Amino acid sequence: QVHVVESGGGLVQSGGSLRLSCAASGRIFSGYVMGWFRQAPGKEREFLAARSWSTSSTTYADSVKGRFAISRDNAKNTVDLQMNSLKPEDTAVYYCAAGPYDSGSIYYGRETLYDYWGQGTQVTVSS
Repeated sequence: QVHVVESGGGLVQSGGSLRLSCAASGRIFSGYVMGWFRQAPGKEREFLAARSWSTSSTTYADSVKGRFAISRDNAKNTVDLQMNSLKPEDTAVYYCAAGPYDSGSIYYGRETLYDYWGQGTQVTVSS
């Protein structure tokens, strides 16, 4: 069983930055993929970024490319999402997810790739 827990959400002003962390525990193997998604009120859940647990392979949604960066902290065993130049429309609940089958980065945006989801962390960007 794999567990993922998000942290780092909060309230930030427009133009500011936040860093979210996803702590993964359990049987995470090299073939896993770690992804970040978000869901704003009244909207569907949206893919943001994902990376291979063991390689540098990453994928970003066009909406966040250049503003968000996903990385792995080996010392802390976390996958982090650095969010810069935040906008009010970035306000949402942010979720981390883990998928056990890395079939290639072209599939990283598919929710069906991910079996394990965190409870989410709220990010609010004020104007």
